[in-house]
Amino acid sequence: MKMAPEHRPLIMISRVLSWGLVTCLWIGLSLRAEEIPARTAEGFAVPQPNPTFTFPRDHGAHPDYKIEWWYLTGHLYTTGPEPRRFGFQATFFRSASPLDTARRPAPAAFGHDQIYLAHMALIDARTGRFLHQERLNRAGWDAAADTATLDVRNGDWALRFLQPGQETLLLTGGIRGEARFSLNLVPKKPLVRFGAGGYSRKGAAPTAASYYLTFPRLAATGQLTLDGETLPVTGEAWMDHEYSSSQLDQNQVGWDWLSAQLKDGRELMFYRLRTRTGGTDPASTLTWIDREGRAVTAPYRWEPLTYWTSPRTGARYPQRIRLVTTDPASGREVVFTVVPLHPDQELGGSLGGVTYWEGACRLLAEDESEVGSAYLELTGYDRALEVLR
Repeated sequence: MKMAPEHRPLIMISRVLSWGLVTCLWIGLSLRAEEIPARTAEGFAVPQPNPTFTFPRDHGAHPDYKIEWWYLTGHLYTTGPEPRRFGFQATFFRSASPLDTARRPAPAAFGHDQIYLAHMALIDARTGRFLHQERLNRAGWDAAADTATLDVRNGDWALRFLQPGQETLLLTGGIRGEARFSLNLVPKKPLVRFGAGGYSRKGAAPTAASYYLTFPRLAATGQLTLDGETLPVTGEAWMDHEYSSSQLDQNQVGWDWLSAQLKDGRELMFYRLRTRTGGTDPASTLTWIDREGRAVTAPYRWEPLTYWTSPRTGARYPQRIRLVTTDPASGREVVFTVVPLHPDQELGGSLGGVTYWEGACRLLAEDESEVGSAYLELTGYDRALEVLR
């Protein structure tokens, strides 16, 4: 039966709401089926529903949880007669040792209860040149994360608030002496709490959840030094902060994750949790963020169109990807294509043991016009992410 055109947006909106209801029911049934423990078998805290956050404290580190990361990506642009475009990534990881080990007296010189891994990457859209570097340090050696506010560092790489009581961030980092950047990052939207008030389910297992906090659009200004040349840059960035004690359940091997900043002032966040049989876990989700910072989930289809095989690891990654979803503002179906600036944006896991693809992308409409910028993360293609269980 055909539907009158004026009724179609209402029908599409009802589908969005129905999909959200189904997701909530699935989560509710999962939680009732097995009570969420307060701690894991190793003794780490487990995220609980209905969280209460206190800032700036909860922008800082949470050593009672096993894993945590502060993740920034963005697109930077130079000005002048020949403008250039770059994508950057800066991620600070914290991983805790099992608590029975961590409670033993640590050597006076440095501790062994907290391990800090960090990744930096830069892609030049014009040349395809991709630079990246990893660092691994122990607490008290050359890395730290404040528990009272956002202030993390790994060597001379650092992310912190510029001043107490303000949300302006300062990011400083570099890559093997070939590139260096210093960026001021100012939130253009309120902090978004993904999931149910910041409690984000990642699977049916009672411990497979995280606290998920995001600044979805940060105005970036600063300097990029590349091969000795200093370039003033402006652009936009995205920042995730997640902490948990298990990001995956036993049936999952990795995820496909996307953040996109549309030119119309809205954002998209998507993650698809992949199962061992090649399917999609029901905890996977797509979220729209409107111009005021309100988040709403929507149905989606994720359709890889082309692939790229790494000459180093042999991992085969999706590349050009068709994303079909429902626009909650209009109720209509929209089709995007995610297209990397360059296929080779794979980061090796020589230090942290995890190899993944993390790349700057363009977001295209059906007519191939660029309607936004994006970052795509593809994990578990080299091997399953056992380290995050």
